[in-house]
Order: sequence, then structure tokens, then C-alpha cells
Amino acid sequence: MKNPGDTPIARYKNLVGIKFQLYNSLFTSLPFHKVEKTGVLLSMFLLHLEEGFEKQKSPDTIITSFFDQYTPYRKEQEKQDLLFRFIQYAERQVVLFDALEEAAFEQIRDTQGAGTIKHLQSEVAYGQKAGKLVAKLQDFAVRLVLTAHPTQFYPGPVLGIINDLSKALLNENSGEVNSYLQQLGITPFFNKKKPTPYDEAKSLIWFLEHVFYHAAGNIVSDIQKFAGDESHHTHLIRMGFWPGGDRDGNPFVNADITKKVARELRGAIIVSYYRDVRKIKRRLTFKGVDTELTKLEKHLYNNIFVPDHKADISKEDILSVLEGVKNTINEQHNGLFVSHVENLIAKVELFGLFFATLDIRQDSSAHEALLDTIAKKTDTLPDNFTSMDVKDKVVLLLEADTPVDIAILEDETSKDIIQSMQAMQDIQESNGEEGCHRYIISHARNTVDILSVYALLKMSGWKKDALAVDIVPLFESIGDLREAPAVMRALYEIPAYKAQLKARNNLQTVMLGFSDGTKDGGYLMANWSIYKAKEELTKVSREFGIEVIFFDGRGGPPARGGGKTHQFYASMGENIENKEIQLTVQGQTISSNFGNIKSAQYNMEQLMHAGISNALFKSDNKVLSTEDEVILKRLSEDSFEAFTKLKNNPLFLEYLDIASPLKYYAETNIGSRPSKRSTDKKLTLDDLRAVPYVGSWSQIKQNLPGYYGVGYALQKMEENGEWEKAKALYNNSLFFKTLIGNCEMAMSKSFFPLTAYFSDHPKFGDLWNDFHDEFQRSKKYVLKLTGMKSFMEDKPIDKLSIDMRQRIVLPLATIQQYALIKNRELDEEGKNDAKALYEKLIVRCSFGIINAERNSA
Repeated sequence: MKNPGDTPIARYKNLVGIKFQLYNSLFTSLPFHKVEKTGVLLSMFLLHLEEGFEKQKSPDTIITSFFDQYTPYRKEQEKQDLLFRFIQYAERQVVLFDALEEAAFEQIRDTQGAGTIKHLQSEVAYGQKAGKLVAKLQDFAVRLVLTAHPTQFYPGPVLGIINDLSKALLNENSGEVNSYLQQLGITPFFNKKKPTPYDEAKSLIWFLEHVFYHAAGNIVSDIQKFAGDESHHTHLIRMGFWPGGDRDGNPFVNADITKKVARELRGAIIVSYYRDVRKIKRRLTFKGVDTELTKLEKHLYNNIFVPDHKADISKEDILSVLEGVKNTINEQHNGLFVSHVENLIAKVELFGLFFATLDIRQDSSAHEALLDTIAKKTDTLPDNFTSMDVKDKVVLLLEADTPVDIAILEDETSKDIIQSMQAMQDIQESNGEEGCHRYIISHARNTVDILSVYALLKMSGWKKDALAVDIVPLFESIGDLREAPAVMRALYEIPAYKAQLKARNNLQTVMLGFSDGTKDGGYLMANWSIYKAKEELTKVSREFGIEVIFFDGRGGPPARGGGKTHQFYASMGENIENKEIQLTVQGQTISSNFGNIKSAQYNMEQLMHAGISNALFKSDNKVLSTEDEVILKRLSEDSFEAFTKLKNNPLFLEYLDIASPLKYYAETNIGSRPSKRSTDKKLTLDDLRAVPYVGSWSQIKQNLPGYYGVGYALQKMEENGEWEKAKALYNNSLFFKTLIGNCEMAMSKSFFPLTAYFSDHPKFGDLWNDFHDEFQRSKKYVLKLTGMKSFMEDKPIDKLSIDMRQRIVLPLATIQQYALIKNRELDEEGKNDAKALYEKLIVRCSFGIINAERNSA
């Protein structure tokens, strides 16, 4: 009989909460200077902080009183030494917590429950939907695109320790746990120099090899077991890859890097097949099977390990051998161990020789500058091309196909555009077409931005009738999202573009950016604008017989489209095309949601279930009614009004720059890409990257991009006597309920007492109080809407995880604010002697704070 007290939350408390307290004591044996005293003092420090903030004291006052009351330290150097030891200690507490959660994953998450493939199997059987399932599997895919956007502060060696530590914790091997914690004690937690795009690619390829390869293979094998061989040749899971291909604002990515990364991807997948063949050979020792596998093993070996060996293996070569082996086993050996071969066949069909599709991305302004140069230096385009109207430009771009002589180009970015387009052809020859067939245009605003890429591809050597490239516009700002349907309609009406789409199976991928949308319009308006853009783009595309595929540029936190991602896709109705689910997976979302095979498989299954179940099982709460749309539109517009007023406040960005570690993001050495798009000294919202923007609000525990304007909009509904309509929208719309749930997550990670000392600041006091008022207003109305007493009551495990993590990093957040205060004081006094040390404190605190957040919200 099952113990009634054995619930997921009880298991979480035992396996994570209690074990964290137990294993935390092992930190006293870490090889830190004065570590025993550090552990004791840190516990006292945390309690002192909580008491101090409850009494509304500032970080500076709290830390100063701590040194006076609990330590003999009076010299500034002694104090800073202790604060650095606190940082080291807390950083490693975060690692321990991460490893404990990872080890307990299968026991606290129902890996066969709602949203999994096993659950889908039950739903299909109960609803008698087997036929519809097979049909959907032929026409559905999930594409996870790994990006190197810098939100991951763990260097590679630390990620490896987390992996090993979690295994030791799972096996309850205290000796190994202790040794890994000691290793952790002397392993650096930061990069001494910025990684190159190639370094980033190598880091993420590790996840492809050791996690996604196995998780994807397991999922497809499980689906085939109950859906039959009809689903055998589907493209159910596709991996995408941006490091080495994404050059938008990253001057360190070039065509050579792109080709080098493509070679690494090809090598990594062949190595993975080689390992699997060696493994299954130990079981398949049968006549007529072992010899064939030995030949395949040697063929794979030669293609990766023999120097100067010409690449001479194809996907078809591998499949031919494996299919033959499968048939022999079934016909001559009673099907013994055939599942091992079927699993490998599934992987080969999924990953080919490309492993992950390497996307190319560049900003529309770079294409514009290149075309201007071509117009001025060649006869391909007229001199006045830049000043022509859209209609005339379209005609010229459709006709232009004269190859560009790269020697005429002086600008490195312009050269790289042509070379990267040429590199796409080279990669397709070696890795297959899927190796590199998508060109993404950042800040696409009109037909010219999209046709510019069409023309430049022809100018770079692609033949018009053999243009094996999908041109993908990326719409990001609120204005661009609104115009997107009209832009695509205009494109669909152009015969040459329609012919290009026909050659690409009448598929058009459109990317929609959450991060810049939120930065531009606030949380509700960004989500509403993307929803409406998808709805209208679906309508327009269907009208022209085109299947539109939406590619969502999502970050980890709700403010960048993250949060409970699978719930967002589950909320989409039939008014929005769902042939595929495509999304970016960024920063520590990769290691937190897909860090090991079990968690990766679980989260991938959640996405697959969301897309497949939408097609199989209709639900009334997935399509907004006319009245629901009216209410949601009004809420978004009211929220947008509040956010627009805020972002236009001249002190808005200045406050963020002063109160947060924003200006120090570049010094963390976590990503190859600059934190700003331009090199101008003046800070502007358009220029500022979404990652440091959202991350900075996260580090000061205000998380403004994830809630600001929500309370204002809901309050207006109540004041207008329409609260019941808002309540009905929440109860009836899964989409709106998901938005509010993710908003709760962002607010649950906020802690305003940390920055409350700004409340009476002569310059920023009014602004801080406005943030705080809107937070309290949003909290009041969100809880009133959900009927809960506190945030995330319906997600107790996530709530407890967040609460525990916030307590671990409170010392880091406080030390960071303390150092920022000291630095501002030194600036005011015109002193620079101690600034370097405080700046080091600020940067070092960032690592633990961001890592503990898991999704930077």
C-alpha cells in the first residue's frame, strides 16, 4: 500500500531540502583558507541579512554592522577577504543544490505522467485516436535550436563536476560526494578570457553527443513501439545550432568558423554512431550480423580517426548496413536484440551526418550596407538603389544574380555575408542539405529586407533554380510584429518568391522574437503581439497554400519567452499552425532543462506532447473567443501604455546602469558576443542586448520585464467594473493562464528590500517607488485572479526550489549591492584606489546569482 505521505513534494523535501543541509556540512572540508570559520560565519551572515532587510536597512548598513558585531575584522582588506570567501562558499552551495535536484529528478517528476509519451499512449488508446496519431507523426516535428547567448556562468569543468556529483548523490556515495566537493573547491568558477564562437560550439556539441543524441533516440524508439513502423521515417526531432553561424552583432563569427563548426558537428555524430556500433556488437554476435557490423565500424573509424582519409561515408551507407542487419536478425535469429539496431536506425534517420542544422543569422542592416556597396561599385544595381522606393527595389532584387567579386568589398562584415552564403553550399556537400539550409534575417521589417537575402544568395553563387536555402525573417519589435502578416502577404504575391517556396515544399519559416518584443512593449503586449502575429500569419499563409512554421526566439526567463514553455505550446489552438514546434534553447536553460538524458527526455516529451495532443484532442480553452480577444487586447494595450511611459523616462536606463551590474556584463567572459549591438558609449534600449537587460533586473531582484504593466492593466479592468471578465478570461483561456503563471514565476524571484535604499534617493527615488508600487499592484491582482494566497501555490516543487535558491544567493545579491554602493561613493569622491576590488566583487557575485536562478528570471 502506497504511503500517503509519499508525495512528490515530500520526496523533494527529503531528497533535496534535507540532503542539502546534510551535505552542506561537507563544505567545511573544502580547501579554502579559513573555510571552517567561513561556513559558520556565512550562516550567521544570512540570518543577519534577513533580520536587517526586515528592518528596512540598506546592504551597506547591514554588512557594516555584521563586521562590527560578529568579526574582529576592521581593515578593509580583511573584510573583502571574508566577502570573497562567502562568495566562493555560496557558489559551491549552488552547485550542490543543482546536483541534488538533478539526482532527484526521476523521483520528483512523474516521467510517465501528464505530458509524457507514455501518457500520450494512454490518451490515444482511450480516445481511439491511433489513426490520427500516425497521420500527425508524419507531419510534425520539434526543433530545439541551441544558442550560445551568454546566460551560462558555469565553465565546462564545473558542468562536468555537477554531472559526476549528481551521480554520486543518486547512489548515496558519500565518499565520492566528498571528493567531488573537494575538487570543486579548487576548480575556478569563471573564465579568464572570453570564449571564442568555436569554444562555445565545442561546449554545446558536448550536450549534443552526451544528452540529446540518446534522449532523442529513446523518444523515437518509444513512439515506434506503440505507433508502429509507419512513423519510422518521420523527422520527429530536429536539433538546430547557432554557435558559429549566428553573426548578428558578433564580429568574431566568420565563414571559416562556420565551416569549422560544421566539421565538428559532422565528426561528433559519426563518433556517436561509432560508439553505438561498438556497443551493440557486444550483443549481436550472430552469423551474418557481426561481420557486417565490423565493416561498418571500420568505415566509421576511417572517417573520423584516420588522418587525411577522404570522407566517403553517407547516411544511406550507414542505414543500408543497419537495415540489412535488422532483417537478418528478424529472419534468422528470432529478432533477438533487434531493438538495439532499431534504436540506432532511428538516430541515423534523425541526425544524418549533420547532427544539428547550423543556422546562419545576420542583421538586415548589414545586408543593406552590402547592397549599397554593390550599387556604388558594380553595375548589378543602380547607384541610387538605396534611395529608391520599395516597389522599384523589389523588381531589381528579383532580377539581380550577377556574382559579386569579393575583392571590391572593403568591409569585413560585407565580405563575410558573401562568404557565409558560399559556405552554406560547402556544408551541404559534406553534411547534407540539412547541415545548413536556413538563413535568418534579424530585424526584418519589410519585403526588401527579405528579398535582399534572396538576391545576395544568387550573387554569392547559388543558382536560382537550385536555391536550397530557407529564408527566415525574424520579426521582433511590436511594430514589426504587427506588420509581419502584411509583409508576408506581399512576398507570397511575388511569383518568383512563390516559385522559390514551391521548390522548398511550400514551407515558410517565420521567426518571432520574444526578447526584443518584451524590451520594446512590455510583458503582456509582447506575448499578445506574438500571438496575434501567429494567428494572422497562419491565416495569410493558408490563403496562399503555404504552410507557415513558427520559430520562437525564446530565452530562459518569462521576460524572454521562457518559463513553462510546453504550457505555452499546449495553449495554442487550431487557429495557429503547429506543423512544428521550433524554439531556441539558451544559456543555462540548456544545462538546467536538458543537462542529462532523463531531464532532456522529459522536457522534450513535454513539448512533443503539447504539439501532438493539440492536433488529436480539441479543447475549447485553446481558441480565444471574440470576447476573450477583446479583453486580452485591452489588457495588453493598457499594459503597453504603462510600460511605454516607463521606458521613455530618461532615468529608466540610467537607474539600471547605476543600480545593477549591467556595465560589468562584458567582464564576466561568459559569451563571445558583445553585450551591445553598437560601440556607441551612450546606452540605449534598442542597442542593449536582451540577455544583459533582463539579467541585470534579475540580479537586483526586481525582475521588472516579467511583470511591469500587468497590475496596472488588471486594476483598470476592476475600476471599469469588468473584473469578472478578466476572471473569466483566466478561467477559460489556457494561453492567458500560462502568461499569468509565468508572470508569477518572475515575481516570485523578486526581493525589493535589497534595493529599498533607493526609495528616498534624490534622483531615483520616485522611479524605484514606481517599480515597487507596480510590483505590489501586480502581486495583488495576480493573486486575486488566481485565487491563491501566494505565488505558485499550484506548483509546490517549483515554488520550494525557488525559495531555497533565493535564500542561498541572498548573501551574494547583498554583497553585490554593497560593492555597487561603495563604487558609487568612490566615484562621487573622485577616488579610484579601491574601485578594482569592489568591481571584482560585483562581477564574481554575478556567477552565483545567475546560476542559482536557472532561467535568469
